[in-house]
Amino acid sequence: MIGVLAHPAEHAVVQEFFELFKTPWEFHRRDQAYDVLLCSGDHDFQEDYAKLILIYSGQPLQVDVGQETEAVSPERQGRMLLYREAALPIYGEHLLFRGTDSDLVDEKSKEPAMHVRQSLSGMRIRIGYNLFEEVRTLLTVGQPACNAGIPTLDLHIALLRDVILASGAPLMEIPPVPKGYRFIACLTHDVDHPSIRQHRFDNTILGFLYRALFRSLFDVIRGRTPVRHLLTNWGAVLKLPFVHLGLASDFWHTFEQYLKLEDGLPSSFFFIPFRGSPGQRMDGPAPSRRAARYRAKDFAATVQTLMASGCEIGLHGIDAWLDASKGWAELEEIRQITGQSEVGVRMHWLYFRDRSPAALEQAGADYDSTVGYNETIGYRAGTTQVYKLLTAEKLLELPLHIMDTALFYPAYLNLSPQDARKRIGTILDNAVQFGGCVTVNWHDRSIAPERLWGAFYRQLIQELLDRGAWFATAAQTVSWFRARRSVTFQHGQTTCGSIASCAGVHLCIQQECKN
Repeated sequence: MIGVLAHPAEHAVVQEFFELFKTPWEFHRRDQAYDVLLCSGDHDFQEDYAKLILIYSGQPLQVDVGQETEAVSPERQGRMLLYREAALPIYGEHLLFRGTDSDLVDEKSKEPAMHVRQSLSGMRIRIGYNLFEEVRTLLTVGQPACNAGIPTLDLHIALLRDVILASGAPLMEIPPVPKGYRFIACLTHDVDHPSIRQHRFDNTILGFLYRALFRSLFDVIRGRTPVRHLLTNWGAVLKLPFVHLGLASDFWHTFEQYLKLEDGLPSSFFFIPFRGSPGQRMDGPAPSRRAARYRAKDFAATVQTLMASGCEIGLHGIDAWLDASKGWAELEEIRQITGQSEVGVRMHWLYFRDRSPAALEQAGADYDSTVGYNETIGYRAGTTQVYKLLTAEKLLELPLHIMDTALFYPAYLNLSPQDARKRIGTILDNAVQFGGCVTVNWHDRSIAPERLWGAFYRQLIQELLDRGAWFATAAQTVSWFRARRSVTFQHGQTTCGSIASCAGVHLCIQQECKN
């Protein structure tokens, strides 16, 4: 059992951290003995409170005095540490130590950020940053795009786990992955342009014509696109008048193609509720091009087909991130089409702010899946796991990790298929190592002309299968994490290798025991 000493202002973050690092813990009680005592900052405790005492702070503490620990002056700017050669960004106050060897060091100076001292009472470890303030930053502000590829929060958990195990203290943990799988794969689709027939001489059509006619040619010359893609795009341009006349099929209506590509695997489609509404930004109306040319009700029959095939239907919200009453109306539109009371949300253009969790929760959203990047791929919140948004009471966040437009748009990463596979490969490596989920967003028209990213998407699905993923809709993924979060530990649980079952979802408990 881990006892935690933290400032009351940190308690909500402490509680969320231990939902992610799912192991027995409680806030410290003087009448209780602990295997591990974790302290955030200066606290009054005795050396014999636990065999392993970990003290986190980015400032010099009273406990440092007389401990043969020479601290380098603390800094307030961000610093990159290395934990066993893995990059670990620190966003708050931090300090380094001199005169000791450590697995946690500054990237540039190689000076340690962790000091280990062995005493008669046990092991005492001092770490030079505030763990819970780092977690707060990750789950609220998030990481800058330059650190997007680093699962920072998961590395904090890994470091703490490794330290506990190295000390010989017992550790029981429910890992963030269903039994028998390596991680969860969550395939999602933002439905922005489900029909090219609904676009006439607007910016979307002009952009399509430019990319299909000229950008495709340029990409063939550069060797980034095969000639067959150019011919397909030019053929789509020639076909366009016949599509508008109703004499040819609408090549942006891709739902049946997705069902074939996914071949029985569940996925989630997020539909925009209202036509012609760009919504609001913080400082006024959003750009007019944000408005959709369709409304979800236009595709009610398609929705029923998708649901009958095991897919989930969610809300691609317009103003739900900003206004709870508008969010309720948007959710209600999807409820009426699906007949389901619980509806998840991903905001159009990934609009989000610090008050969005409370607004979405008040609107009645079942979960949110907006937290990610438009311009890159990776971990805005630093984790593979579903987590609770700290400014909400219960609303859970399914973080977005991989988005097609971020990979391939010239204004964003602009990667070749080969380079995109390498970037995604690192994310999948992390998923195998840490568990959790990989959430993919492949837009509805991304497998159609002029993008033609269907072959890449098919290869991505195959790699997810090859790496042992459990495929689930966004709602199913969140439901699994809810079940894991609902598990509680009691004093005296010492059975190794046991299995906990909650809400019909099996959760494997990994435990290192030394009795």
